[in-house]
Amino acid sequence: MIGANLDNDSLVSIMSKKVFKIEENTDVPKYQQLVDAIKFAIAKNELVIGEELPSVSSVSKSSKMSRETVYKAYLILKDQNIIDSVPSKGYYVTGETRRVLLVVDTFKAYKEVLYHSFINNLPDNFITDVQFHHYNIDNFKTIIDTSLGKYYKYIIMPFDNEKIPEILNTIPTDRLLLIDWNIYSTPQNNFVYQDFGQAFYNCLVEASSLLKKYTAIHFVYPSFTNHSIESVTFFEKYADKFNFDYKIITNIKDWQIEKNVVYISVSDRFLGQFLEQCQEQNFEPGKDVGFLSYNETPMKKFIYKGISVVSTDFKELGMYAAAFVTNNEPIQHYVGTKLIIRESL
Repeated sequence: MIGANLDNDSLVSIMSKKVFKIEENTDVPKYQQLVDAIKFAIAKNELVIGEELPSVSSVSKSSKMSRETVYKAYLILKDQNIIDSVPSKGYYVTGETRRVLLVVDTFKAYKEVLYHSFINNLPDNFITDVQFHHYNIDNFKTIIDTSLGKYYKYIIMPFDNEKIPEILNTIPTDRLLLIDWNIYSTPQNNFVYQDFGQAFYNCLVEASSLLKKYTAIHFVYPSFTNHSIESVTFFEKYADKFNFDYKIITNIKDWQIEKNVVYISVSDRFLGQFLEQCQEQNFEPGKDVGFLSYNETPMKKFIYKGISVVSTDFKELGMYAAAFVTNNEPIQHYVGTKLIIRESL
């Protein structure tokens, strides 16, 4: 799960042979806690290449773990080429561990797709710490200020605030990657982003034959959303060019859906409200009313008979972010946006 980090403050240096504290109230297995702790110690240079690790017996005794648990952790680290062993002499460090900071806005299903794609495409000797800024500039500044100099690479999802550029300038350009939203980037920045404007417009054009089944298009853009306003601009451009009767909905609290209207929504909160009202009014999505959702999630193809979506490929976005971390080469990449047609249209 995103953000499920080991409490590193509770870890005591292994090389000092003090008691290694294992967290009991966690879903992380004890052997994995030990693996993570050793990697973390290497990343902080508390353990260096060539340094000998405590024996399986001593770690087992000091941390109150079974020998089998400690041995399993050492075996995993050995398979990952982070440590090695010499018969009758024990285990020692052979590889580097590097820490990466991933800063995203909020936890959502499609962000989890990005996260897993990112970490699954990194080598085993990389540790990823995840922080959420929640579109709060003070929180964002604190995250960056306290992380400076502690990470090998910084993967940052920015947002619309005039203070962002000044904060980002504190991170060396070659160590910084901006992802998802191409806002406040410079020609010198590394970025992997999606296009909320023209690409969205192109998807609407592709869906025109289905959208024309309905008498009007309502774009649901709630006042609480942080979705790029660029999508609204290009939606209006599309509706005007193709002569659609349209409306922008910003207040969804008491909104009632209407028959023969197709809804385009950037908010999954409205999706639940939409389906509930369809049931109450005996409307069938795809016939009586239509729905096009922004951002693909693993569940949308299973909801009702399938929810049509406009979405970038978050798995690809995570893959390119991981490539930036491992390749040490500049990157400026656009991840395409696609239309996925399902029964809701």
